[in-house]
Amino acid sequence: MSALELEGIEPWASHPSAAPRTCKRNGDDLVIAANGTRTCCGGWQMVYAGATAGQAYALHVDVAYEGLDCPRDALECVAYWGELPPTQAGQAASRQWHYLTPRRTGDGAVRFAAQIEAPQGAERLTLRCVFRWSAQGSSVWRMPEIALARPQEPKSRVARICVVTGTVDSRPKPPVTIQANLAYYGGLCERACERKPNLIVLPEIALQWQVPGHSLDLAVEAPGPETDLFARIAAQARARIAVGMLERDGDAVFNSVVLISPEGRIDGKYHKVHLAVRNESHSGVLPGDGFPVFETEIGRVGCNICMDSSACESSRMAGLNGADFLLLPIMGDHRASRLSPGKSLFNESRWRAIMRTRAMDNQLCLAVARNNGQGSCIVDRMGKILAWNEGDRDIIGAAVARDDGYRAWNGGCFREVNWMQRRPHLYHAFVDPDNLGPLR
Repeated sequence: MSALELEGIEPWASHPSAAPRTCKRNGDDLVIAANGTRTCCGGWQMVYAGATAGQAYALHVDVAYEGLDCPRDALECVAYWGELPPTQAGQAASRQWHYLTPRRTGDGAVRFAAQIEAPQGAERLTLRCVFRWSAQGSSVWRMPEIALARPQEPKSRVARICVVTGTVDSRPKPPVTIQANLAYYGGLCERACERKPNLIVLPEIALQWQVPGHSLDLAVEAPGPETDLFARIAAQARARIAVGMLERDGDAVFNSVVLISPEGRIDGKYHKVHLAVRNESHSGVLPGDGFPVFETEIGRVGCNICMDSSACESSRMAGLNGADFLLLPIMGDHRASRLSPGKSLFNESRWRAIMRTRAMDNQLCLAVARNNGQGSCIVDRMGKILAWNEGDRDIIGAAVARDDGYRAWNGGCFREVNWMQRRPHLYHAFVDPDNLGPLR
């Protein structure tokens, strides 16, 4: 079996007035330059024959450019399965297409690359080089290189997740102690392990929840005797456990998620970045300063905790750092309670909306562990709620497909579109510390 064979090459533009200037240089180099108008959009496209369904292909295209204010905006490379008329902006609905992702390779240089697999019925591949949105500048594209590749095998095709909360009625009776919580959640984790999960998620500060006292006095070290219990359970079951706790680190106390590996070691810690207003933010508990993502056997795992969910940047940062899964230990969300003075009342519809939006916006699986159980859920990256706790279940679980195959009606991969559509150079207000939105 051979790689794809070049069948044809031609300029493309969806409208004559938008067509950039194109020419060939030094034999195989393809030039695409601005036409002097801001409507400029077009380039070159190559058609390859000999595609085999199920075969994986590794593609890359090297580009040199100059005179572009924003290369990330102006240059794009897209692969379409099938033929694409050179006067058509996009492909017919239902046929698959893929972005080649850009990586800078030097000053004025970028490489677009991807590994893609031919779908059923595919015989040809159209590779389109795009120059757009700039009235000035030029680019020189080397001829694409395409080679046969082995299909990429995910670390685990299915991740089995359990969210362990218990119910209000089954919780230890007051006065609650850390040891009582350890026994309670330890027992629930052992029960969850009967389902052979890859990942178990506990609620926010599970070790200290409802224990009388101040956070600074209740915090414990990690590793320590309290985490050792979960380390033993994780090692015995070959499962990963995310433990919510008040963690003491020298002279600081954090609201933390401690991620324990299937070998029983602590692989990582996340410190809550946005502390709950007043009671927590004025307590002496220290906020975290980042959104780490941890490489695991099921994929990349990030964390938020409770109030973090109220800031959309929290889940977005986990996504930007590459998370496939986002763990959210949480007591509640002020947006999902009554919107008038009085006793807090849970609003299920708004809670579901928040969780589904976080998952869809960042194209990741969200595992939500609420302390009283109600509203705990597992949501896939398209916003489908795979498991839900009404508050009457100790444990919920779901199997999450890593290679879920979700594509939009027009053939594009949701995850690719979600991240490739972004224009980061326009988002400076997000990181302006003096910008208070409508409060300014």
